[in-house]
Amino acid sequence: MSIETKTLKEAIRERRSIHSLTKKAGVDQAYLDKIIETVRYAPSAFNMQSTRMVVLLNEKHEQFWDMVTKTLEAVTPAEHFPSTLEKMQGFKGGNGTILFFEDQAVVEGYMEQAPLYASNFPGWSLQGDAIMQYAMWLSLTSEGFGVSIQHYNPLIDNQVQEMYGVPGNWTLIAQMPFGEPNNTPGEKTFLPLDDVVTFVQ
Repeated sequence: MSIETKTLKEAIRERRSIHSLTKKAGVDQAYLDKIIETVRYAPSAFNMQSTRMVVLLNEKHEQFWDMVTKTLEAVTPAEHFPSTLEKMQGFKGGNGTILFFEDQAVVEGYMEQAPLYASNFPGWSLQGDAIMQYAMWLSLTSEGFGVSIQHYNPLIDNQVQEMYGVPGNWTLIAQMPFGEPNNTPGEKTFLPLDDVVTFVQ
């Protein structure tokens, strides 16, 4: 499969949260490496590069969503769990999941190196993580994947650390399941442009 099959403008406009996924053929580590290599160019404040990713594929991906399902079942009212289970199965049906973390050791190191800006680095690290997530989302969308960003942390933090051996100084930020889209989202709505943008000339 080729990389960047859609233009940037098309990827931005077509990027949506897809919750029901199936497996796209031909997706392996080598294929994803090409996408991730480009995503690494996403900017971060002071070029601190504090974002870390763990890419779960195949059985590890399915194992992850089984764990999330079990965790949510314990805290979700019984009458609401069927819809939760359907959503979890939609994520599990995809090719993989990318776990996004922030390496707090890197953030703290920059706080020490630039004390004048120390209070800003935690927020800047989250901004950098968000930019990395968006870059990955657009890149996957350009390849025809369905994608969404989920936030089941901190409910699953301890299990993730135990299952995948991530360092204790990595903070889980988001989870990104991806695969072949299996549903079509509704039309996206927007605030009036004048409510969002002010031009000063």
